[in-house]
Amino acid sequence: MRLPDGIERLIFPPKCLLCGKILEPGELDLCHGCRMDTPECPVSGQKPQFLDSWVAVWHYEGNVRRSILRYKFGGQRSYAKGYGRLLAMKIQREHPQGFDLLTWVPTGRLRKLKRGYDQVKLLAEAVGRELGMEPVPLVKKIRNNPPQSGISAYPQRKANVLGVYRVKKGTELAGKRILLLDDIITTGATAGEVARVLLTAGAAEVHFGAVASARRQAKTSR
Repeated sequence: MRLPDGIERLIFPPKCLLCGKILEPGELDLCHGCRMDTPECPVSGQKPQFLDSWVAVWHYEGNVRRSILRYKFGGQRSYAKGYGRLLAMKIQREHPQGFDLLTWVPTGRLRKLKRGYDQVKLLAEAVGRELGMEPVPLVKKIRNNPPQSGISAYPQRKANVLGVYRVKKGTELAGKRILLLDDIITTGATAGEVARVLLTAGAAEVHFGAVASARRQAKTSR
């Protein structure tokens, strides 16, 4: 049984996604300090190979990095709702024309079992609610490759994801404009590989969105 909103707020007061401070009445997702002091990631004209565009809410550093680590590894799956709201707002500003399909970079089966949930699928569901779209699993992961987080150089990261993803059988992508989501973009190797697979299967465009971007991503087109 769900508690009334007022009682639920008293027992489980909403907290800032980034710093963990209890939110004041009228605040949503972020406290005033984090909303004012956390720089938004600018939209860059440069983009990873195979992506038509990309956006991210913030840079992956400081409180943003700690927040995403709590989301991915600390069981804070409830963060998806706030992340989704903020990312959807930015996507709508940059792409008011919308998309044909919404999908996400899939998490490997073993990592999902260990974590207990697919954090990117949760993000896609939250973004979808804001955009009025139902996320569709267009791509599956067919090989458990080593985590990209343990590899720094772009060529090695690109090689690490080559052949890891495949479009699901029976998926019709011809001429579709696709929005692809992930929680973080670093060099763009993973997003670019998934986009390549989607384009090879007939998609017309692949645009990308993430909660956070490594700062160097705004400076590289590789």
